[in-house]
Amino acid sequence: MYLNLLSNSVCIKKKRKRVCRGIGSGLGKTGGRGHKGQKSRSGGKIRNSFEGGQTPLYRRLPKFGFTSNKKNFVDEIRLFELNQLSQFDKINLAVLKQVNLIKKHIKYVKIIKAGIINKPIVVSGITVTQGARFCIESVGGTIQN
Repeated sequence: MYLNLLSNSVCIKKKRKRVCRGIGSGLGKTGGRGHKGQKSRSGGKIRNSFEGGQTPLYRRLPKFGFTSNKKNFVDEIRLFELNQLSQFDKINLAVLKQVNLIKKHIKYVKIIKAGIINKPIVVSGITVTQGARFCIESVGGTIQN
């Protein structure tokens, strides 16, 4: 294929619409915008939620619900991550922060059952799920509150 063999008969390049270029163009005078009104003016845009002056749906419906900030201070630790703490016998919040398993601003931690634990540990000041409690105690560890 050569550039001189390309033809315009199959609409390779579509002509752009030229509005407001006289009555012969079919889009003269008002330029396809209709007569008067907000949408015919330049910059006359209407937002998606506009309902013609009627109180919109998002203002008619009652507001409800609550978003708690507790999620910013709570984290969870998986059981297999405690295997990294082989040098510590007693595990608490300070130890987890020291080893960077949790961030500094976390106040509450829960240990969940995911994986296995290899050595007995003593968990204090941390909540533990029922499955994780069983795994820790089966290895010989204890949980103190």
